[in-house]
Amino acid sequence: MKIIYSKPKLYHIEDMQRVVKKAVEEGIILPRSDDEIATNIRSYTIAQENKKIIGFTALHIHTKTLAEIRSLIVDENFRGLGIGKSLVLMAIQEAKELGVQEILSLTYNRDFFEKLGFEEIEKEKIPEHKIWADCIKCKHFPICNEISMIKKI
Repeated sequence: MKIIYSKPKLYHIEDMQRVVKKAVEEGIILPRSDDEIATNIRSYTIAQENKKIIGFTALHIHTKTLAEIRSLIVDENFRGLGIGKSLVLMAIQEAKELGVQEILSLTYNRDFFEKLGFEEIEKEKIPEHKIWADCIKCKHFPICNEISMIKKI
């Protein structure tokens, strides 16, 4: 099996929506419209096997010092192979190249992010514009069980 990592093209959006559909329905990942993905297409990195998208993530820049790992998903049939880890490490490298100092993650999977050097922080330390711009779209808002984690880079 050969996994190819790359920046997506606009024609990949339909496949990206297919991969994330179940996690969105379960409330694990926030829904993003096709237009929202298109607007932010340059922030995404995809993983493909035989030209089929099997995972992706986005590096969203909040401020000149803070970015966020968003929408991390790997197809259930490909989990446990290091694809999610590779996607996050690529996002961290991209953040370093941009001069970001910290990366935020809101997650239900603390262990995964701890292994990558993230530490839990209080939700009160999350930038306010993050809460109102994104979290309010979540079906779990305002009762949130996600863990806030940050990594200094």
